Amino acid sequence: MSKLLGLLATLALWPNFAAAVDCRALSYLGNQYTLCTVSPATEDLRLFLRDEDNQIFGHFAAIERALPAGKSLPFAMNAGMYHPDRRPVGYYIANGKQEQSLFTKASPGNFGLLPNGVFCIRDTRADVFETLVFKSKSPNCTFASQSGPMLVIDGKLHPRFLANSTSRFIRNGVGTSANGQIAYFVKSENAVTFHEFGTLFRDALKTPQALFFDGKVSRLHAPQLDRSDPGFWVGPIVGVIE
Repeated sequence: MSKLLGLLATLALWPNFAAAVDCRALSYLGNQYTLCTVSPATEDLRLFLRDEDNQIFGHFAAIERALPAGKSLPFAMNAGMYHPDRRPVGYYIANGKQEQSLFTKASPGNFGLLPNGVFCIRDTRADVFETLVFKSKSPNCTFASQSGPMLVIDGKLHPRFLANSTSRFIRNGVGTSANGQIAYFVKSENAVTFHEFGTLFRDALKTPQALFFDGKVSRLHAPQLDRSDPGFWVGPIVGVIE
């Protein structure tokens, strides 16, 4: 019954996918999530890290204050792991300028739980690439953020995820449609395992590729839900300007 209810909740989303930015609650297999869908071809989807004075934004309010008059931030989310000074841990590009190199080797922590991946924003699309695929294809990203682990790779869960895992945290991530025309940003509202989180992207949202952004520090800005999560300052942030 829980699977059926989860599927019905997901199917109820389909008619609204044409909306440029749409944030809503989603229940799936007993877990609660907030899902924001964005159309990269019609929305100004981008990454935020530094302001005009090269200072790291760190939180949503700082981005809003920096926007030109008449512009707003209808959606934002933390978008990658960062060092204590909030510099990106992995590959990072903003407005075509690279700040960090691509990491392809295993390392401690979630970021190095290979395969990891890169979220890439181009003029009319957004895609998640597994890191070695990204290196091979070298897509021309206007914005890009590397994180890890991958949640879904070519329609399959990350091979290290365990159905009986006891490691549960608040988590957030992104999945993209095969044609790059829809980006699905998700934050869990209760602690979930990697297996549960990846299953949401694979089975409910049907994304062939999905990437974990972070856990514990996950933040969401969704004014249409009267919400802007407080908390510790973060590093890279993904958002929409309109």
